[in-house]
Amino acid sequence: MRKKRILLLSEGFGKGHTQAAHALSVELRQNSSEIITRVLELGAFLHPTLAPWIFSAYRRTVTSQPKLYGMLYRNQYEKSLGRFAGLFLHRMFYSQTKAIIKQLKPDIIVCTHPFPSAIVSRLKRAGLTVPLFTVITDYDVHGAWIDSAVDKYMVSTPKVQERLIARGVPETNIEVTGIPVHPDFHLEHSKVQTRKQFGLNAMPTVMVMGGGWGVFKKEEKEELLTYLAGWSKDIQLLICLGTNEKARQQLLEEEIFRQPNIHLIGYTNEINKLMDISDLLITKPGGMTCTEAMAKGIPMLFYSPIPGQEEMNCQYFQDQGYGQMITSLEMVDHWFKLLLEQYPELSKRRITIRKHQKFGAQDCSRAIIQYLKLSDQRPYRQASTTTPLIQWY
Repeated sequence: MRKKRILLLSEGFGKGHTQAAHALSVELRQNSSEIITRVLELGAFLHPTLAPWIFSAYRRTVTSQPKLYGMLYRNQYEKSLGRFAGLFLHRMFYSQTKAIIKQLKPDIIVCTHPFPSAIVSRLKRAGLTVPLFTVITDYDVHGAWIDSAVDKYMVSTPKVQERLIARGVPETNIEVTGIPVHPDFHLEHSKVQTRKQFGLNAMPTVMVMGGGWGVFKKEEKEELLTYLAGWSKDIQLLICLGTNEKARQQLLEEEIFRQPNIHLIGYTNEINKLMDISDLLITKPGGMTCTEAMAKGIPMLFYSPIPGQEEMNCQYFQDQGYGQMITSLEMVDHWFKLLLEQYPELSKRRITIRKHQKFGAQDCSRAIIQYLKLSDQRPYRQASTTTPLIQWY
């Protein structure tokens, strides 16, 4: 019997969109042996030379000119993708994406970024019959996500559902599932073994993350990171820099960051383990990072939200009591003193955060699997005898 095929499409504008796609892919395959999946970052796959340049330009704009990015975000907030953006996506991706879908013959397409969602939506208006699910990976909804050709939206909260309904999306086309995180974030790992693995001490521990790119702006390094380092005698610091090895080496050159209780961590796929031994997370409020931390129950402090979606994410987590925006260095002092003086109370808070969660990674996968069960069986055409360019997992 032919297994159901689910094609998950993302883009490389930040890490969270693709992390959500991979998390959902793993959850789908764990929940059903009758499903195979394929995750593609569409731009990087189709244009491997051009895409890194585009992503780099986007990153520089977001980090060096956040006010400009915020202005553009708010200006287009109520609007779908503009005519120019639509034309660009059409010219760059339309025919090639159509060819990928024709080759892979997916039963459902799931998009975790608005760009591939817009491309597939246009293909559907031109006659494509494959169901399209769109997972909104923030705690807000920009107009770029919205298209009448989307069969089902999977959203983070009832508030996002309300915002979609207010913009004309039928309620029947929306399911509140939460943002999918990798199943490993719902496991508890041995703290003793994790500390041994990473060479860490058994003491109050704070994780610091610089966003999906591992980027800290100059003023953040000079003020926030330097200030945190001053606590390293009593507080263990895990400063996670992701793929930004240059930034890690720059910090290593400064004596203040070469302390026994300061650990500068490069790329790792075991953040879930490090979160288990961390008592507090200081981070930019990216949707995926905060959702992963919420799954682990870690209280959060937020700094430098990007104007737009990160501001809305920050507001959501503050409203839920899961974190606070850093408004002064005195707030950092307050939390660090709590770690040292009221550690049992903070541990109880972590349990409370876990208990209050309403959604998990399985909610997204179950919604998709249920849709497959209820949908009509579509005829299957034998794949081409030529060697395929893309393989299913």
